[in-house]
Amino acid sequence: MADEIKTTPVSELGEFGLIDRLTQNFAHVNSSTFKGVGDDAAVIDNGAKKTVISTDLLVEGIHFDLMYTPLKHLGYKSVVVNVSDIYAMNAEPKQITVSIAISSRFTVEALDELYEGIRIACKNYKLDLVGGDTTSSLSGLIISVTAIGVANEEDLIYRNGAKEGDLICVTGDLGAAYLGLQILEREKRIYLEHPEVQPELENADYLIGKQLKPEARKEVLQFFKEMNLKPTAMMDLSDGLSSDILHICKQSGVGCELNEAAIPVSEDAYQMALQFNLDPITCALNGGEDYELLFTIQPEDETKLSGEETFSIIGQITKKETGCALITRSGNRHLLQAQGWNHFKK
Repeated sequence: MADEIKTTPVSELGEFGLIDRLTQNFAHVNSSTFKGVGDDAAVIDNGAKKTVISTDLLVEGIHFDLMYTPLKHLGYKSVVVNVSDIYAMNAEPKQITVSIAISSRFTVEALDELYEGIRIACKNYKLDLVGGDTTSSLSGLIISVTAIGVANEEDLIYRNGAKEGDLICVTGDLGAAYLGLQILEREKRIYLEHPEVQPELENADYLIGKQLKPEARKEVLQFFKEMNLKPTAMMDLSDGLSSDILHICKQSGVGCELNEAAIPVSEDAYQMALQFNLDPITCALNGGEDYELLFTIQPEDETKLSGEETFSIIGQITKKETGCALITRSGNRHLLQAQGWNHFKK
């Protein structure tokens, strides 16, 4: 009897492990490839400025549920999640392409709504729609957006520049998008069981808005420029703080300590987490889809953030040997684990 061939479930590797495996044998043959797989965006050397490119794929049933996601909001969000990656490189987005796969249940009018959201996002972020593709799908809606940006080489910020002693910072507050999703999922379950019941969305506008219509942090780049502040490493928070800080630490070859008491959680998110019997800090660490910016700065630049409510200093970069940990309010030290969004979870 022939030996049975061993196979590996994709879920065993996870998204980033899968990317590493699939791309490990690809060597760059073009000198214009300045930065390849492994950051928020790729960087192409086209002369005076660098071209920055990012692509995201949104799949119905995995990344969005059309039972509670308006198509206009979905179109807007599909652009935002891409330009957020461009901003995370300290670059300026300029163009997008949009490709969609649609099943027969989608009407022309429905697609008009989707593209109206895309149009509004293009207007808000000063983007040109320059191409794309359309095709059919057997299982719902699939959206692929590619964002193209530009930056001077000296302005680009990667994930691999964090150094021991650097301060860890975030913009905005964390966990709100995850709790907005919990509200929408709760109301969906109630509706399916009791269609006559009206949704209970009182005092949930902020949380639901963070989930359905997030905004990318374009104003932060202008602040950095005005303050002559260049972070040592940066990425956007899409998979959750715990997962994303581990990416920075892995690529920079460092460890970190996060201060639980300094992690920003809005009052709306805090109260809603308690309603769901969830720990607000756990939501902030593992929720994902915040699309805030996570970055590190040199200690001497701390004063440049003083008095700015947009930013929170939440920890410090340490030696690699110390690992990555959360320091609780009581002073206990817990190792961080990548428990954020996993595209391939079982």
